[in-house]
Amino acid sequence: MSDRTAAASQSGGAGAALAGAKVLVTGASSGIGRAIALAAAQAGADVAITYRSNEGEARSAAAEIEDAGRRSHVFRLDLADAASIADLAADARRALGRIDVWINNAGADILTGRAAKLPDAKKLDLLLSVDLRGTILASWEAVRLMREQATGGVILNMSWDHVLVGMSGRNPEMFSAVKGGVMAFSKSLARTVAPQIRVNVLAPGWIETAFGGELDAVRRRKIARSIPLARWGTPADVARAAMFLASPDSAYLTGQTLLIGGGAVM
Repeated sequence: MSDRTAAASQSGGAGAALAGAKVLVTGASSGIGRAIALAAAQAGADVAITYRSNEGEARSAAAEIEDAGRRSHVFRLDLADAASIADLAADARRALGRIDVWINNAGADILTGRAAKLPDAKKLDLLLSVDLRGTILASWEAVRLMREQATGGVILNMSWDHVLVGMSGRNPEMFSAVKGGVMAFSKSLARTVAPQIRVNVLAPGWIETAFGGELDAVRRRKIARSIPLARWGTPADVARAAMFLASPDSAYLTGQTLLIGGGAVM
């Protein structure tokens, strides 16, 4: 946290709680990551974002951040490559001066595009190397940076609400194993780095992303009817939850998982 944010944390914090903060969001060229990055800018933060393959959309997101009156920086990141993660930490610190909030949003997409046709074993390898190993390595880099800062920081990791109850099917089996690992790792990390650094988890459910757009209307309506709040979530719903966990408003929360699924999992 910045000095301003840290001071707000001590008093309970309110308003533009991320004013003056330096935030990094991985996988922010589209979808949930982009929404989180823009929300952070609107809350007063300078934001560094990463992409793996879609530089054009990442640059577009950066332009929106700057339109909000905040500084932005764009970096390429391959979460399956430990050297790329270490380079990101060094580059982001050099660009922003410090990292107050590090949000590990990026993950492998095995549901759409060419990856959807991969054999199950290759899908699993991809999820393990990117979503689980990549999140762990990135979290460790964030901890290394934040421990050098007198004001510490906040780490947010991305899981899945159905980890808690399960879902049938081969893809859900793999997601449950990997995202469950992220959740368990984050709880242990929170204990390791407290009180200087807070670590919490975002666990979205049925969110309007590329996968949802590929489902037929009947399936989409059936899913909506299964959710107590009777609709799919949006990236903005996740972004609002992320801003709460990133801000001093959640100063007494660590090692927690926030379900953003309209009540589908309770």
